Amino acid sequence: MPSSSAVAVGFVAPADGTVVRALEDAGAVSFWVGGHLASVNPSPEAMMWLARLAEQTRSATIGTATLLLPLYPPALVAKQIADLDRATGGRVALGIGIGGEYPADFAAVEVPIKERGSRADEAIELLRRFWTAEPVEHEGRHFRFDGVRIHPPPCQAGGPPIYVSGRRDPAMRRAARAGDGWMPYLYSPRRYAESVERVRAVAGELGRDLTRFEWLVYLMVAVDDDADAARRGAAAFLGSTYRQDFDAMLDHVAVAGTIDDVGERLAAYVDAGARHLILCPVHGDTRATAEQLLVEVAPRI
Repeated sequence: MPSSSAVAVGFVAPADGTVVRALEDAGAVSFWVGGHLASVNPSPEAMMWLARLAEQTRSATIGTATLLLPLYPPALVAKQIADLDRATGGRVALGIGIGGEYPADFAAVEVPIKERGSRADEAIELLRRFWTAEPVEHEGRHFRFDGVRIHPPPCQAGGPPIYVSGRRDPAMRRAARAGDGWMPYLYSPRRYAESVERVRAVAGELGRDLTRFEWLVYLMVAVDDDADAARRGAAAFLGSTYRQDFDAMLDHVAVAGTIDDVGERLAAYVDAGARHLILCPVHGDTRATAEQLLVEVAPRI
């Protein structure tokens, strides 16, 4: 992860492992995977894809962006992440969210969708306790354990960082209270800056020191010599993914335009407080876009 002053550039992992390796060689410092269980869009399952990514990378951080934590038993997540962290020499990060946009995800595993927030909060606490490799005694609202031990521990002392994703105030409060970083998506620079202030304010109320806290942002990016074509491409991608019209709100949720436009827009996120940009090219030749961003934009920011 970058220092508080450095800016890191990573990518949503391409499906092709050869492209992952090429981007890592070109300077990408992280790769991220997400997924659903039963959404309307076909997608991989996040933990399976993360395991594949562990074999495709050599030095980059690999992480979930995001794992829908309330869908999973926390002991299982703790074990899977610990094993992957050991296998990669300590290169794993766990980005978590609570989902909810696809109720079928919850129906598939018989988890009440109204419990997703409280389940995630309880699970975060349990993950950290399981990663001590000591027996865990726990009597909670959703989970109960009597001396359950998950071992061996992760490679990273205390376990991999947990980055909280989301868009609403409960997610910001979760990040401030229990996360190692904040990783929102579909945000404008202005809204990102506001969220940074909110996370810091809540942490201050709790007496929490955020010196080592990480500030990430997940961004859809479209680059084209024709700025309008880039915007149309981004809007089409978002519309097909989320099943709604993004034309009017595109500038608030994505980065689209010429390479100079995109560079200025990404710099605005840095000015707003982001220090780790997770980029998802969504238009045209996505590998060429990623390489262009690494070569022409990353050095500027």
